[in-house]
Amino acid sequence: MTRRSVVLVAVVLATALSSAAAQDEPAEPKLKIAFIAKSYANPVFVAAHRGAQDAAKEYSTEKGIPVEVLVLTPTGENPAQQAERIAKAVEDGAQAIAIAASEAAAVSKAIDEAVSRGVEVMTFDVDLPDSKRFAYYGTDNENAGEEILEELSKLLGGAGKVAILAGNPDAPNLQQRVAGVKAAAQRHPGLEIVGVFHHVERSIDAAAEVLRVNEAHPDLKGWAMVGGWPMFESARRRDVLKDMQARGQKVVAVDALPEQLRFVDAGVAVLLGQPVYEWGTVTVSTIVDKLHFHKDVSGTIPMKLVRVSYANLEDWAGQLRDWGFRGISEEYLPD
Repeated sequence: MTRRSVVLVAVVLATALSSAAAQDEPAEPKLKIAFIAKSYANPVFVAAHRGAQDAAKEYSTEKGIPVEVLVLTPTGENPAQQAERIAKAVEDGAQAIAIAASEAAAVSKAIDEAVSRGVEVMTFDVDLPDSKRFAYYGTDNENAGEEILEELSKLLGGAGKVAILAGNPDAPNLQQRVAGVKAAAQRHPGLEIVGVFHHVERSIDAAAEVLRVNEAHPDLKGWAMVGGWPMFESARRRDVLKDMQARGQKVVAVDALPEQLRFVDAGVAVLLGQPVYEWGTVTVSTIVDKLHFHKDVSGTIPMKLVRVSYANLEDWAGQLRDWGFRGISEEYLPD
């Protein structure tokens, strides 16, 4: 055998051995993350689901880190069901859970049980700081409430009767926002809060409550909405907009989703948009940083609200489109 032949055989053998070793090398285990938002009925959480799944796909296909997101969000707000799904995620082998809790006590207990069994838990949208969660991503809710009232005061010239639309009375994040609205109102003696009004967190229920309160308080000038529920698509949404226009009311609401932009365009509302898609992307990336890269990511990760008015309506609509939202009116989109 010539020297050249020997070298060739050696190369072939080395390549074969390297290939065999690669085949024997175990594939990197998949990081399984359970994602539990409040409710499928609320479109902000559907956007969060999309963000989480897009982040998992990017890690898996582009970064070589296998990540799977299991969406376990209840159909409607149900803290007992959230607690059950935390337990199910643990039993099904999830290494981490991301959750926006509908209620503190039951969900905190389930979180602590999951952590005791070795599962890392992160909260988003609603923080449960007394639980064993390792991190929180979301709005400073009390500060958000203060922002709502300050913006509403500007729209009303600092005077008039206003109402607070507050959604689920048991949701910690909404309680904090309401507290912020009330705290800021102390700085504006010309504003009078006529009441805090709760409702089932569906668009049609929220719209019905707004119309009921408007009828009961014909001199109401503004709404401080800690969520944008009555602006979402429903059979009563147009009724709400027409009623507000007829009464000359102004509204400041958290969230700025496609369905809500009509209220901005009509000159009725200023919105404080949460980048809700990032509830998904940031929670997944934070969990990957902790479990795959072993980084210290504990604590609060603040999410800043984006003021959406007529002046930046087009830019915000384009951002929503880039996040994958559909149903955005063409008149709001940049050319």
